[in-house]
Amino acid sequence: MKKNILSIALIFTVVFLNPGASSASEARGLRVVSLAPATTEILFALGLDSEIVGVTTFCKYPPKALAKEKVGTFSHPSIEKIISLKPDVIFCTGLEQNDVVVKLKQLNLNICISDPSNFEELFASILKIGGLVNRENEAARLVSAMRRSIDEIKSKTAEMADNKKPRVFVEIWNDPLTTAGKGSFLDELVSLAGGTNIAGDVNKPYFYFNPEEVVRRDPDCIILAYMDNKDSMKAFGKRIGWSSISAVKNNRVYGDIDPDLLFKPGPRLVDGLREVHKRLYP
Repeated sequence: MKKNILSIALIFTVVFLNPGASSASEARGLRVVSLAPATTEILFALGLDSEIVGVTTFCKYPPKALAKEKVGTFSHPSIEKIISLKPDVIFCTGLEQNDVVVKLKQLNLNICISDPSNFEELFASILKIGGLVNRENEAARLVSAMRRSIDEIKSKTAEMADNKKPRVFVEIWNDPLTTAGKGSFLDELVSLAGGTNIAGDVNKPYFYFNPEEVVRRDPDCIILAYMDNKDSMKAFGKRIGWSSISAVKNNRVYGDIDPDLLFKPGPRLVDGLREVHKRLYP
């Protein structure tokens, strides 16, 4: 009870007893809090630094993010800490942060939710973020550079027939066996890199996949996209029937791609695309 009273008092003091907050904001410069690692990367890529006054403990790239004030974890940021930093804009994402977003909106704070599921949505999100932090030109340049990189990689296999492109299985976890289907960034990365996702016909971004079906579909390449890829090759292990898979027979099982390049919807997804392409066309 005492903790709740203190929290309410703090919120009341910051939000309601500060009528000059808007003019003070203009005087002191923009103040931004980012609760999503991908958005933190976007903000730094747009040239922000001193404007970023708070991030979560999950925001570790670029290295400058490590020195920023921490507002808690990705799933459980501190509302009181966020308010104490007097942010002009708070950047959030969806899913796990829904409860936090609701609480912040109830305080009439300026919230921007970035939760893209494909490259086009990511580009739109970058442009929106750029507008909110007065970096419209930088955002446009970043999007253009990313598009050029994607087009360059796509052009390498543009004339190749679909039946000639390597069949790819992306393993996200081993127990239960989990992969990526239609509607996921991973499916789009495989396609743009010149491959065919063997689970791309399933209309779900992430789902459990039958190990026997992997054998039946016989991928030419397997990418182990574990969030913690230190032991991904060990987790792959020896599976019944998998020794007959082309990817296994030809030693084309890869667990060496930084998962941040595959999962975080930010500027480095283009680097992830390059890495996938290198594995498909070594």
